[in-house]
Amino acid sequence: MREYTFPQAITAALCEEMRRDPTTYIIGEDVGAMGGIFGATPGLLEEFGENRVIDSPISEAAILGTSVGAALMGMRPIPEVMFCDWLTVGFDQLVNQAPKLNYMSGGKIGGVPITIRTTCGGGIRAAAQHSQSNEAWYINCPGLKVVYPATPYDLYGLLKSSIRDDNPVLFLEHKLLYFLPIKNELPDEEFTIPLGKAEVKRAGEDVSIITYGLMVHKALAAAETLSAEGVRAEVVDLRTLSPLDRDAIRDSVTKTGRAVVVHEAPKTGGFGGELVAVIVEEAFDYLNAPVIRVAAPDAHSPFSPPLEDAFMPNEADIVAAVQKVIE
Repeated sequence: MREYTFPQAITAALCEEMRRDPTTYIIGEDVGAMGGIFGATPGLLEEFGENRVIDSPISEAAILGTSVGAALMGMRPIPEVMFCDWLTVGFDQLVNQAPKLNYMSGGKIGGVPITIRTTCGGGIRAAAQHSQSNEAWYINCPGLKVVYPATPYDLYGLLKSSIRDDNPVLFLEHKLLYFLPIKNELPDEEFTIPLGKAEVKRAGEDVSIITYGLMVHKALAAAETLSAEGVRAEVVDLRTLSPLDRDAIRDSVTKTGRAVVVHEAPKTGGFGGELVAVIVEEAFDYLNAPVIRVAAPDAHSPFSPPLEDAFMPNEADIVAAVQKVIE
């Protein structure tokens, strides 16, 4: 067993998959000589060479476009887009091409195996164009899988599964998790975590807190605070947003009878609305109170540190929401 941080888990998973499969390669801005702007790809250029660790021009359209083409020709690319905000520059390749080509060919292509890694979320004072949580945009695109891990352990297992998947996968990494002192022990033997399976990070009987990414840690902190008040909160980490583990949501809410949905994105049009719909469709008869969403306001992420702290959902917001649903 060895302890891994968030970026160390990324590096380990990438190295193992690139050693296992010679058709894999990495492409992105500063992924080679610099080792990644967030330090997720150090040493890969030295081990695999410039043909498999490619420092690209500053062009997300080129990064994603060439990756889609390579995937169609038998490669298994792992492009990195530095910030999820910039996925919009390669939006056509990401939502109009990669997820639809196998369907439009009647299955003749057999899949478009591309895993797009990108960072998302706020907390590092990067302002409105580098701090978005725009996962809901991509969940609305059939054929594109969306993965959003919260821990180094889950990141490692989910990233390996994503790279091996024959479908396009958008792999979201909350940038603040690169810098928080969160470590997990990983076994010496490799393992994978299947896509589409949520996990109960903390069991409880009184209320379900359903969330993902950085907000998992906020929810766990809130659950600990609530436990001092005698409230037993269950924290469900979705881990994969598409495909969504509806069974895990239903099972938790039918047990507790109450639910709070938490995400960092603005509330209007955020993924929380879909989660509430799932709860109503799957577990309405078990609800003892309305479902509450905890989310960011419908505004841009501020650059000002005090304003950004106020903008992002926090432990106190989750505690207040839980207290309201159990009144």
